[in-house]
Amino acid sequence: MRGRSWFAAVRPQGKRVGTWVLPKGLIDPGETPSEAALREGYEETGLRARLSSKLGDVRYVYTWEGERVFKIVSFYLAHRRGGRIGELPAGMEREVADVRWLPLADSAQLLTHKGEREIGAKALETLRDDPL
Repeated sequence: MRGRSWFAAVRPQGKRVGTWVLPKGLIDPGETPSEAALREGYEETGLRARLSSKLGDVRYVYTWEGERVFKIVSFYLAHRRGGRIGELPAGMEREVADVRWLPLADSAQLLTHKGEREIGAKALETLRDDPL
């Protein structure tokens, strides 16, 4: 894995094989967006990380129980500090079917959602302009 950039991708439970998304979730009461990003990243991947920069926001609309929900998801560039990919906290198997390292250079082909593919491109650009 040396010399290349990788990202941790999640296949949520109930989604078809080949569905890959970035870790994300709700902000808990009293939590900042960056704290939520670190917590959700750990819960969904098993990895501890440090954030280096905000990559951007993705906005979308979905329907839940007949109501339209407008959502804004903030994504951050994070660097692994510890943990093992796929060693999830107890109970997370209800949400996560699979988690893997995937090459960041392939994020445009591997990530399922357009907004997340754009975040992958932004991560590549950020790392090219300001490597670790």
